Amino acid sequence: VQLQASGGGLVQAGGSLRLSCAASGRTISSDVMGWFRQAPGKEREFVAAINWSGDNTYYSDSVKGRFTISRDNAKNALYLQMNSLKPEDTAVYYCAADWRITTAQQMRAPAYWGQGTQVTVSS
Repeated sequence: VQLQASGGGLVQAGGSLRLSCAASGRTISSDVMGWFRQAPGKEREFVAAINWSGDNTYYSDSVKGRFTISRDNAKNALYLQMNSLKPEDTAVYYCAADWRITTAQQMRAPAYWGQGTQVTVSS
């Protein structure tokens, strides 16, 4: 499966962005999907994950209450709505998929990674 993230950009602190991830090559309707991010000089970190049906989600403490992950299996797509953005959210955001797991909480080392999209939050 190929994953392509989009929707990044430059936004002021307190603003919002919606990231999208388009999957191709096969359906992702059975995969657990997730978002990770990597800031300059830091390791890649988990952001959020969602199970195949969308009724199980999991967030890192740093984004809980501000970000919302969702998916549209009919469109083979994944989304991340980011509100109340902070400068520390600045990073390259990557979408990921894993067919080997069944719950969002299990998302650790995904089987597939997409290309990233840059999110920059100015203060």
